[in-house]
Amino acid sequence: MPALISSGESKFTAPDAPAGQGGYRKSLALLASLFFMWGFITVINNTLLPHLRSVFELNYTQTTLIESVWFIAYAVASMPSAFLIERVGYKKAIIIGLVVMAVGALAMVPAARIPSYEVTLGALFVIACGIALLQVAANPYVAVIGPPESAESRLTLVQAFNSMGTFFAPYFGGYLILSRTVAGTSMDGTAISAAQRLADAQATQLPYVLVAVVLAVLALIISRAKLPTLGGSTQRANAEERKNLSLWKHRNLVFGIPAIFIYLIAEIGVANLFISFVSQPSIGNMTHATAANYLVLLWGGMMVGRFLGAFIMRRFSADRVLAVFAGGAFFVMIGAATLHGPIAMWALILVGLCHSIMFPTIFALGIKGLGPLTEEGSGLLITAIAGGALVVVQGWLADRFGLQNSFWLTVLCELYVLFYALWGSKPTGALPAEVAA
Repeated sequence: MPALISSGESKFTAPDAPAGQGGYRKSLALLASLFFMWGFITVINNTLLPHLRSVFELNYTQTTLIESVWFIAYAVASMPSAFLIERVGYKKAIIIGLVVMAVGALAMVPAARIPSYEVTLGALFVIACGIALLQVAANPYVAVIGPPESAESRLTLVQAFNSMGTFFAPYFGGYLILSRTVAGTSMDGTAISAAQRLADAQATQLPYVLVAVVLAVLALIISRAKLPTLGGSTQRANAEERKNLSLWKHRNLVFGIPAIFIYLIAEIGVANLFISFVSQPSIGNMTHATAANYLVLLWGGMMVGRFLGAFIMRRFSADRVLAVFAGGAFFVMIGAATLHGPIAMWALILVGLCHSIMFPTIFALGIKGLGPLTEEGSGLLITAIAGGALVVVQGWLADRFGLQNSFWLTVLCELYVLFYALWGSKPTGALPAEVAA
C-alpha cells in the first residue's frame, strides 16, 4: 500500500516503496547516483571556465556569462520539467534528463574542434536543461520517499553524494583539461600564442565524451530498475484539489524561492572565481592547474558538511542548523573579501563547509506543508537555481572593482540566507501532515 501524506482534506501520495525497506534503500542509492553525476558535471565548469577564458581571450564578465547561460537553462526548463513529470512520471523523466545531458556533452566535441564560443554556450545550455529536469524530479522525490519528519536529513544525505561528485570533478577536469594545456600549466598573465590556444581548445573533447558514455550507461540502468511510482488516480485527485489551494499562502516557500536564488549567486560565484582568485600573486601565487587541487578542498568541505549535517539535523531543527551555517559563511566571506595571502585562500575554502547544507535544507524547508502543491513548489524552487546566472554580476564587479572586492556581493547573499533561517522559513498556511499505512 502507498503511504498517503494527507493535509487537511487533501492527500499527497508518497511513492510506493518496492520490496519493503530494502527496496526503498535501493531506490535511494540509485537516486544518489544521479545527485553524484549532476554535481560532477556542474563542477567540471569550474575548471572549464579558466580554460575557456584563455582559449577565447575573455574578460571576467564574458567568462562568468558562460556560467550564466548554464543557469538560465534552469529558468527555461524547470517548470516545463514539472509538467513533463506529471505527464510521463518520475522514472521516464529521469531517463529523458540523462539522455538530454548526454547529447549536450557530445556537442562539446564539435565546439572544441571548431573551436566556437557560441557552440560551447549552446552545448552547456543543453546539458543544464537535462540537469534541471533531474533536479525537479529527484529533489522532491527524495523528500517524500520516506518519513516526512526526516525529509531534511534525507535530502541532505543524498546531496552529500552530489558533493562527492563535486569533490572528484576538479581532479578530473584539472588532469584532463588544465594539466594538458599550455594555459593551464602557465602562471597567470603568461602570453599564449594563437596556435597554442587552438591546441588547448581540443583538450575538452575526451572529458565530455567520457561523461556522455557514463550518462548513457546510467540511463540504461535506470530504465531497467524498479523505482517507486505515484498512483495515477491520486494524481488526478490532486489536480482537482490544487485549484482551491494557493502556493503564495506559504511563507516558507515565498521566502524560500529568493533564498535559493540568492544562495546560488554565492555558491556559483565562489566556485567559478576560485581558481582565478587563488592564482593571483597576492593570494596563492600558483598556476591554474595547482589551484584546481585547492578547489577540491572547497567541494570536499561541502561533502563533509552534508554528511555531518544529515546527522546533526536528526537531533536539531533544520532552521537552527541553517542559521549556524549561514552565520559561519557570513564571517568567512568577510575574511575572503578583506584578507590577503594564504589566509584569504583558506577563508574562501572554508565557505564550502558553511555552504554545504544550504541548498538541500532551504529546499526541504521550502516545500514543507505544501501537500498536493509539492510538485509546483518544487518546480519554482528549482527555477530559482537560475540565480546562478547572476554570477555575471560578480564578474562585472570583478572587472570594475577588483576580483577580491567582488566577494562583498557574496557577503550580502549570506545575510539573506541567515534571515531565511531565522524567520522566512517558518511555515504559514501549512497543511498538517498525517501519515497512514
